[in-house]
Amino acid sequence: MAHETAGDPLTGMKWTRRTTAKIAAELGALGIDICARTVARLLKALGFSLRVNHKKLAGASHPNRDDQFQCITALRERCAAENTPVISVDTKKKELVGAFKNAGAKWDRAPELVRDHDFPSDAEGRAIPYGVYDVQANTGTVFVGTTADTPAFAVDCIEKSWRTEGRKRYPEAATLQILADSGGSNGCRPRAWKFYLQHRLCNRHGLRVTVAHYPTAASKWNPIDHRMFSEISKNWAGRPLDSYETILKYLRTTRTSAGLRVRAHLVKKVYKAGVKITDAQMEQLRITSDSRLPKWNYTLEPA
Repeated sequence: MAHETAGDPLTGMKWTRRTTAKIAAELGALGIDICARTVARLLKALGFSLRVNHKKLAGASHPNRDDQFQCITALRERCAAENTPVISVDTKKKELVGAFKNAGAKWDRAPELVRDHDFPSDAEGRAIPYGVYDVQANTGTVFVGTTADTPAFAVDCIEKSWRTEGRKRYPEAATLQILADSGGSNGCRPRAWKFYLQHRLCNRHGLRVTVAHYPTAASKWNPIDHRMFSEISKNWAGRPLDSYETILKYLRTTRTSAGLRVRAHLVKKVYKAGVKITDAQMEQLRITSDSRLPKWNYTLEPA
């Protein structure tokens, strides 16, 4: 078993990828009559245990990771002092809508029966929850898309959130700060993200928009992930998301003792992936990149 054994050098715990039945069979071939149950008991006495994979290996940190966190901290402190709006945005895990297993557990008299396979063809559709979280007000809105997670979809969600809620909460605001991940529909690379921010948010509302992206592999520090999305996951844990109505209900009933409130809307508009923005269109943007970390920090001025 030497080549089939691994272990933790700190705790001394060991494990093997061979089953107890296979180990018993090999011992039987050596003339040792033993059953799989006894093998399991002996392995436990020797420090072996059934183990699962643990997601603990982080990717390589970007060399400018700490500098970007300092930029974000300075931005948030300045906005808090000036009472200017800061929103955190991201797309939550996409969900199949139907009688499918949902992670987590809930108190019930009997388990709910769900499909034994998660085939997309058996689903009513797909839910794409895009969240906009107001960091200072501790409130958020989730827009549940039904087609594709694109930059146009992301910006439309932000624009509607500002038009229906943000503008009322900050009537005198001329600037808006956005905290976003460095990838996905609101990543720092997609041209369409910046293009739609300019035309659908800045120009339409006369807003000066500053965007700060969290470094690669640092999305868990984005406030929306640990302040709102985590609470949503707790709220619908163990509950099959069998309809769009169910999803909206659980989103809207997410509450915390700290005062978090969540609104939710279903977005039926069709979004097409792969929209290309030309060089000529990019040249029309009124964008200024920060001199320190220009890839992650930039400001768009209204035309």
